[in-house]
Amino acid sequence: MTIALYDLVGADETRPFSPHCWKAAFALAHKGLDFRSVPVRFTQIAGIEAGEFRTVPVIRDGERAFVDSFQIALYLEETYPERPSLFAGEGGRSLSRFIEKWAQTTLVGYIGPSLLLEIHAALEPADQAYFRESREKRFGRTLEETAKGREERLEGFRASLAPLRLMLSDQQFIGGQGPLFADYIVAGIFQWARVISPFPLLAPDDPVAAWFERCLDLHDGLGRAVPAAA
Repeated sequence: MTIALYDLVGADETRPFSPHCWKAAFALAHKGLDFRSVPVRFTQIAGIEAGEFRTVPVIRDGERAFVDSFQIALYLEETYPERPSLFAGEGGRSLSRFIEKWAQTTLVGYIGPSLLLEIHAALEPADQAYFRESREKRFGRTLEETAKGREERLEGFRASLAPLRLMLSDQQFIGGQGPLFADYIVAGIFQWARVISPFPLLAPDDPVAAWFERCLDLHDGLGRAVPAAA
């Protein structure tokens, strides 16, 4: 049975953009599992699965439904152990937990505020109203004020990637010679930015950029199925 992945979209439902949904999509593809994307907009999330969940991604696998990208990855690992591993053991789970926290602070801490206006522009009017109200409450200022100055902060962001850059100078993936869920955590965030905005987060000669290109090629080019924002 094909697994359903509830996937966050804007006005164009062919362009899913949530970093967390992309983590789940990469994880499903890594396991070689058939899945279909079910497009959901911000204001529709509360209605999926009879209102059982309040965030995405959510997957429906037969009689079971799960929320949260990391919990989905753990479920897939436990339920389909015969398929390629997302963690390669307990150490990989711990590594992925660290990468998740690092990515949330270092990557999302800069990328999230920087993309606010472009995310808003990609939404339908009802979702725009929800997004503006919820994010301005979260940040304590307007979207415009929060996004302002991303160009001036860019070099500092790029410098903060030094540990990842040094690692990827010596190996193909965070997981070693092949990708693990830790790679998908980070790749999902860069894919979020790629789908929403043409703003150049990475220099072309950055090893992190080369790694991300490799991630986009994985699983028959799953990441490239959605063109980059122009």
